[in-house]
Amino acid sequence: MFDLISSLANPMVFSVLSAWAVFFIWLAFAPGRPARQVEDRLDGYLKRETTIESNDMDRPFMQRVLWPPLRSLLRSLGRLLPSRNLASLQPMLLQAGTPGRLSALDFTGLRLLLALALGAPVFLLVSQTLDTAKGVGAALLVALLGYLIPIYWLRSRIKSRRHEIQRALPDALDMMTIGGEAGMACESARRRVGDQWDNELTREFIRAVAEMRLGSTRSEALQRLADRCDVQELTTFVAIVIQSTQLGVSIADVLHNQAATMRVKRRQRAEEQAQQASVKMVFPLILFIFPALLVMLLGPAIPVMIDVFSSM
Repeated sequence: MFDLISSLANPMVFSVLSAWAVFFIWLAFAPGRPARQVEDRLDGYLKRETTIESNDMDRPFMQRVLWPPLRSLLRSLGRLLPSRNLASLQPMLLQAGTPGRLSALDFTGLRLLLALALGAPVFLLVSQTLDTAKGVGAALLVALLGYLIPIYWLRSRIKSRRHEIQRALPDALDMMTIGGEAGMACESARRRVGDQWDNELTREFIRAVAEMRLGSTRSEALQRLADRCDVQELTTFVAIVIQSTQLGVSIADVLHNQAATMRVKRRQRAEEQAQQASVKMVFPLILFIFPALLVMLLGPAIPVMIDVFSSM
């Protein structure tokens, strides 16, 4: 013990230990580049006068507590099906705007979970009231219905999203034309459109600009945008913009011509829907309006007709 104390009292050993202590203290108060990057990323929370814990607690209870185990369950169920189903489902989720940030594996697990959640109670109810065979048949029918409902909902979501993008595209191109004629770059014009409106098209524009800022080329970002939207007018516009960029044509002239073309197509589409309205009105007239008119017109005469036929 005394030998250890005497060795530590040696000036050389003491100076080395002091140097090591100063070095570790410097490491503690002057972190390296990765730690500084983390601090820079946390500056956003400090500017908003909040903390990570408070921001996490502000999230809904479903996202904080229930969603993580539920997502693990969905992924476990999704792995039960072949992977080729996931490959065909992923483009549909992208075209639907990735609802709920679900992956193809999560969506497949959701379909299986819904089928089990609907089929099991039906089996128990029917098997207790009737017999087991009928319970199995009813459960399979209801489970099949629960398995197919999400895919039909996804297709309707894709259709409505395409319609929203088609309606927003002419106005977006008009604003991009104004920005291009004012001297703005194509990416800045798309960003300006995204700041002005909030719809499916502007969100895709903002995403494309973010991809270009992260290193993707303009052609790749625009092509991915067209694939995610899957709208014929937008796909044509993207192809023309890519070709004009490769050939060195003025973007302002391209935007002006495309905006005029989109306005003409929107007017033609509105005229087509107006001409189809008369045909579509036939079915509600036959099913709902004509029976009501028949009851109103012939209702007072029904008692008289009953008396006449009874007297005969």
